[in-house]
Amino acid sequence: MSQPFLSVCIPAYNRAQFLGPLLDSILSQNYGDYEIVICEDLSPQREAIAQVVRTYKARTDKIRYIENVRNLGYDANFRELLTQACGEYCFFMGNDDLMADGALSKVSEVLHKHSNIGLILRSYDWFIDDYRKPEQTIQYFASDRIFPPGEETIATAYRRCGVLSGYVIHRESAMNAATEEFDGFLFYQMYLAASVLVEKGAYYVRDVLTHSRSTETPDFGNSAMEKGIFTPGTYTPEARIHMITGMLTIARTVDKKSGLRFANAIERDIANYVYPYISDQLNLPLPKYLNFLKKLKNLGLGKHKMFYAHAVTAYILKQNNYNKMTTFVRNKLGKSPQIGKVYAGIEAK
Repeated sequence: MSQPFLSVCIPAYNRAQFLGPLLDSILSQNYGDYEIVICEDLSPQREAIAQVVRTYKARTDKIRYIENVRNLGYDANFRELLTQACGEYCFFMGNDDLMADGALSKVSEVLHKHSNIGLILRSYDWFIDDYRKPEQTIQYFASDRIFPPGEETIATAYRRCGVLSGYVIHRESAMNAATEEFDGFLFYQMYLAASVLVEKGAYYVRDVLTHSRSTETPDFGNSAMEKGIFTPGTYTPEARIHMITGMLTIARTVDKKSGLRFANAIERDIANYVYPYISDQLNLPLPKYLNFLKKLKNLGLGKHKMFYAHAVTAYILKQNNYNKMTTFVRNKLGKSPQIGKVYAGIEAK
């Protein structure tokens, strides 16, 4: 097969039951200039995953399957996928998610039309059983947007790269920025976004490109870099502190190295949208919850008023009602023409 324009990259670890539906959603796209690269990371379900791959490889020559000789962990396996891919751009998919109809053709159209794009920001939704009935849709801006290289674009894109599915990046630029320095934080995609957007622009696609499954618990904590930090099946307070430490450390490191000044804006953005990291800690006893908040405060989030608003509101409402509130607000914002006012870029025509 000749070099494809897009490489669809799938980091595979367990969840073999979801690989077939994911591959179906990719192979049914109305677009042909792509390959699928799967890196299986020595999971207990390796043979089940390999069997699914064998079934699909009998139907198509678009799939390349790699079995890692050791468990690399999330960040290093992300980097391995970039190394193994051949496309000009890599379109990442979580191993339990689905690609939306027309996603590849939409991304290809944007990238062929606009030069010097290093990253695609996308809309996506969350679903439980049926992707056609999403419980929440995440849309950041009221229309497609073009963002020039530089600090404002980095600050806008950084946190919005936390969800893997639909993350599209220029492969050569990502390879040039490759490092092991931040392995174990689970945010290698954020590091790459900040690094690539120093010199390349971004494009926001308003259309939903991926459907994310909200039912699965995290599998992190098995690799050498993740053991002792993450516990498979849950996020402990220590894990959440480690993750936010990583986000801030990466931002401050790239900020210093690039000579740009975006780390403070990213810190404020994380404080404003800290609710996913607080939500799953609301069952803690009050003394432990307060200690958790103290550690977040000391990371720098305490400089921002919204951090305290989330901390207090979350504890009063408790997890179920707090999640309902944040879901309602995000859904309302997703339908509003006023969203994206922090930095709106240039509306794409």
